[in-house]
Amino acid sequence: MAKKSTEPKIGNYLFLVSIALALIAGIIPSLQSQAWISWVLVLLGLIVGLLNITVKETTEFLVASIALLAAGNATIVPVLGTGIISAVLDNILSLVAPAALLVAFKAVYACAKN
Repeated sequence: MAKKSTEPKIGNYLFLVSIALALIAGIIPSLQSQAWISWVLVLLGLIVGLLNITVKETTEFLVASIALLAAGNATIVPVLGTGIISAVLDNILSLVAPAALLVAFKAVYACAKN
C-alpha cells in the first residue's frame, strides 16, 4: 500500500504567495498601478487553478469565485473605505478569475467526457 504524502503541494505554496502578493500590492500605493503585478497574478491564478483544485473541490471553488467576482463588481465596495480595499479586491480578482475560468473549463470537459 502506498503511503500518503503529508508534504504540502507546490500549488499550496503558490496560492499562499499569490494571496500575499495581492495583499501587499493592494496595500502599497506605489504598487497599485503596476500592470505587471496583475499579469503575475493572472499567471499564478492559472497555475493554482491547474494544480490545486481537485474534482471534489470544483463546486465549492466555483461558488466562492462567483461570490468574489460579484463582490468585486458591486458598487458598494468603493463606499466602504479607501482605495486600499478596492485595490486588494481587484488583485484578488486578478488571481481568482483565471483560476475559476480554468476550473470551469475542466468541469465542462469532465461532464462532456462522461
